[in-house]
Amino acid sequence: MDINIPTLVSIIIYLIGMIIIGYLAARKTKDLTDYVLGGRGLGPGVAALSAGASDMSSWLMLGLPGAMYVSGMSEIWLPIGLAIGAYLNWQFIAKPLRVYTEVANNSITLPDFFENRFKDDSKILRVISAIVILVFFTFYTSSSLVGGAILLENSFGMDYIAALWIGALVIVSYTFFGGFLAASWTDFIQGILMFLALIIIPIVVIFELGGWSETISTIGSIDPSYLNVYSGTTVIGVVSLLAWGLGYFGQPHILVRFMGIRAKEDIPKARFIGMGWMVLSLFGAIFIGFTGIAYFADSPLENSETVFIMLSQVLFNPVVAGFLLAAILSAIMSTVDSQLLVSSSALANDFYKAIFRRNASQKDEMIVGRIAVIGIAVIAILLGYNPDSKVLELVSYAWAGFGAAFGPVIVLSLFWKRMTRNGALAGIITGSLTVIIWSQIEGGIFELYELAPGFLLGVLAIIIFSLMGRTPSKQIQEEYNTYKGKL
Repeated sequence: MDINIPTLVSIIIYLIGMIIIGYLAARKTKDLTDYVLGGRGLGPGVAALSAGASDMSSWLMLGLPGAMYVSGMSEIWLPIGLAIGAYLNWQFIAKPLRVYTEVANNSITLPDFFENRFKDDSKILRVISAIVILVFFTFYTSSSLVGGAILLENSFGMDYIAALWIGALVIVSYTFFGGFLAASWTDFIQGILMFLALIIIPIVVIFELGGWSETISTIGSIDPSYLNVYSGTTVIGVVSLLAWGLGYFGQPHILVRFMGIRAKEDIPKARFIGMGWMVLSLFGAIFIGFTGIAYFADSPLENSETVFIMLSQVLFNPVVAGFLLAAILSAIMSTVDSQLLVSSSALANDFYKAIFRRNASQKDEMIVGRIAVIGIAVIAILLGYNPDSKVLELVSYAWAGFGAAFGPVIVLSLFWKRMTRNGALAGIITGSLTVIIWSQIEGGIFELYELAPGFLLGVLAIIIFSLMGRTPSKQIQEEYNTYKGKL
């Protein structure tokens, strides 16, 4: 495959820009709170787009358009479920989590918060939570790096392994130096680029096809089922797609953005920006795949997930196409940097300091955190050496794992004073195990997405084990009342 030089130059310029942002962020990163949480100084716009961009990985640019291209409007239930879940997360979790994590001894990670919320001197909550984060994020990160490598390989004819290392090197560089600020600032830029690409491409395609009515007519003539939202669906299938929205309550890389917002008063504005960005971006991804059915009617694509890439290349100048393809890298990079950062903070703050060196200085923790970024990235790269490996299937698996393990704990810890340490521990373990076991069984009710039963059983485990134990201590209850008073 011949490499398109103008397109390649556009992407290189973009990648260099991300590294420069990481360098600038590094100059503002002085301690572990800065590195892990940006000193709790994110403005509403940066917090909103950073949360959105770190949430939307390559599935938004490749997977969702590809699904729409194959099945038509029957795939719309997934983005509907995600939009509902994201809104509920912003509306009911963002502000309480921002306030409570500061009241609970200025907690800077989720394991940190769990330990401080329940006054767990045994460290078991912190360690179990950190293990869940490291296991799921290592595979999650690997799948994202593989997606970036496949993009570079298919677009420029690069060797797959070389593409894997190049993409990882750029992401690790700015995350290593700048931490949370670098991830958030680059996510902000990447979020804008993703948004523009997702809006521009379907508009241009519809114009090329002669307008919306002509586009719909063409798609209907190919197969009327493409226009039917219920075509080929089942009740379990629809519920499974909608259930993806439950995952938002437990995603560490999204929740940490809420914790890093400058002030609780910024949250309504951030919610408006974040949800506006998300809904319009989802619509853009939907219509890229949907209009692609009509555009490629005479020459169907062999790989449905290349519909974004192919439309970028055939409709736009090579330089513009380069920046549009960079939007796919943006989706991947903005998720990976957040995953690396949360994983490194789990190692530095929740293992190194909590277990091995309790009197470690913040400088020492930053060094360990940065080393962890490199170590986790290398493991993720090695896991992704085979582009056909099953690791790509673990994206939905990891989403379910986090949603079921942490979602119920986050929700109930913010709204139920009676919840105990044992209840939280039971919820994390039950949610995780349910996802693992449920995903191994096929047929009947087990076709339901494992997040739904995992979340439900996690909630039940928390309630049962909390009520079986002693009432929370006076200190825990007083701190809970203080947090409620600050809302």
